[in-house]
Amino acid sequence: MGLKWEDAEDLAIALADEHEGLDPLTVRFTDLHRYVTELDEFDDDPQASNESKLEAVQMAWLEEYRDRKDD
Repeated sequence: MGLKWEDAEDLAIALADEHEGLDPLTVRFTDLHRYVTELDEFDDDPQASNESKLEAVQMAWLEEYRDRKDD
């Protein structure tokens, strides 16, 4: 079973792996949407996203980014 828009934390980990070192706060929502839908693990309707789901993914990715940066 693939990743859905509601899986913000898992999407964030996949994005951090795919775009290592990229600060999520520099990513526009249009690019974030594309990054998510291009993930191999993504298995949801691309049109089912909205601003709040994208923001949740971005904030989870930011947390993952900061955790990795501190290591």
